[in-house]
Amino acid sequence: MSDDGLPLERLTRLEARLAALEQQIEALQTDLPTAARSGTARPNPSEDRAWALLTLQEQLPGGAVLFAGHAQLGAGGDWVWQETHPVSALLDRDWSAVSASLAALGHPLRLALLRAALEGPQAASVLGEQVGLSGGQLYHHLRELQAAGWLHAHARGPYRVPGERVIPLLTVLAACGLREAPPPPEPSPAL
Repeated sequence: MSDDGLPLERLTRLEARLAALEQQIEALQTDLPTAARSGTARPNPSEDRAWALLTLQEQLPGGAVLFAGHAQLGAGGDWVWQETHPVSALLDRDWSAVSASLAALGHPLRLALLRAALEGPQAASVLGEQVGLSGGQLYHHLRELQAAGWLHAHARGPYRVPGERVIPLLTVLAACGLREAPPPPEPSPAL
């Protein structure tokens, strides 16, 4: 008998079980990201800014690029999109195949046209008014954006950014440095 009045054999078993439980708790606490990725817990974006990266590394350990987004654009629509590409596939492709698409984004007026078109389908004249273009210049830029797939219009109908291009367009802009502005600095206390 132990000092607690329990049979010694039972006390030994309880101590062993307690030690095993303590080891399991310690393992969970020190390896929480692995537990989160294994499905026992979901990554929490508000607690871990790299939640998508952790999941991507777990799912595709050979390396991949992921872009995803959800954009509520009022009359422009509510868009969700996700693409994942293995790095090896991107490196094996002919990059010159996308040069025209990237070049179409390389003019400030075209970017302004795309921004206006994200507000919803609009006639060429309305888009032109919003960016200060008309006539040949306007249609030149609209044709460039259409040829690259960034804008669609049906039989002189309104121009719109196709749904499958909304999140990729916003991703390109973010990748080029257009990001949320940092919060303003805290005011310094008066000395």
